Amino acid sequence: MSKFPYKWYLKDGYPPKNGLKVFGTFICGGGSTMGYKLAGYEHLGGVEIDKQVADVYRTNHNPKYLYNEDIREFNKRTDLPTELYSLDILDGSPPCSTFSMAGSREDGWGKKKQFREGQAVQTLDDLVYVYCDTIIKLQPKTFILENVKGIIAGNAKSYSKKIVEKMTKAGYSVQVFLLNAASMGVPQKRERVFFIGSKKELNFPKLKLEFNERAVVFGEVKTKDNQYPLNETMLRYWNNRKEKDIDFANIAGRMDGRPNSFFNHKFLKDGEVANTVTSGDLCTLYSEPRYRNDNEVKLCGSYPLDYNFKSIEPKYLIGMSVPPVMTAQIANQMFLQWFEKQRRNNVER
Repeated sequence: MSKFPYKWYLKDGYPPKNGLKVFGTFICGGGSTMGYKLAGYEHLGGVEIDKQVADVYRTNHNPKYLYNEDIREFNKRTDLPTELYSLDILDGSPPCSTFSMAGSREDGWGKKKQFREGQAVQTLDDLVYVYCDTIIKLQPKTFILENVKGIIAGNAKSYSKKIVEKMTKAGYSVQVFLLNAASMGVPQKRERVFFIGSKKELNFPKLKLEFNERAVVFGEVKTKDNQYPLNETMLRYWNNRKEKDIDFANIAGRMDGRPNSFFNHKFLKDGEVANTVTSGDLCTLYSEPRYRNDNEVKLCGSYPLDYNFKSIEPKYLIGMSVPPVMTAQIANQMFLQWFEKQRRNNVER
């Protein structure tokens, strides 16, 4: 059995604290926050630009510190509590759509974007560097910068290189990991890049992150709730599906000569690990004419089943978040390989 089960409830509480403190940026729905708590860390709160999302975060986490503002404004602050300058981990997942292999990539670099109605318009590709400035400002012992696989592919490699160079110059040893949530006990295929750094003066050894948790296939998380049935148009395609089809684009290409249509309508097959949960999730069951329901989205995202999303669709927040179990696995290894060893060494001295 996994140390961090994907099916869990907030009402059951978190394990005892390990004495280490974390602060987050781009905290979104709180996926990473819950991961750190599951691994025993005290999570102090974070920075989130979206007012509605920040409200959901406040409701579920009651953070000690919550800054509902642009991280650029946060970086200008001169009134931050002393506690934030002595963090064990600073965590951040800068918006990644401009680096996503499924997004506009180069065409979106340097351009302003608004994620949701009512949210501030901002450039996104430079937020990875703004977050680096946050790290340099707060000087945590260690940091995590999470992003999509696309940040280490093609022309985006220059961003990765600059991140490593900037943080190395700032006094950190930096490692870059490509990890798949499916090998970490999360019921979805989700590849993400993690830049993990530690202050050179701490002399931490190279972090080793190798996960081989049992793959959890969709059939294990499937429920009976027909919450989002297919409409007549999509049902027409679904009725013409074949076992080899991976999405509705395969069917549209065969039926209508439109192979580039509905490529985001991925099939969820009972015997396979589910596709990545996205903020606009349209994954469709192969065995039933319906979309993935909310509880299936929560389970695939390793979110607690009793999480209060208020007026926001679960798939939006979960699709924008790092799965809690994914963060918990990484944070646990950082504790075992770095912080716990440091404590033992200090005691022996």
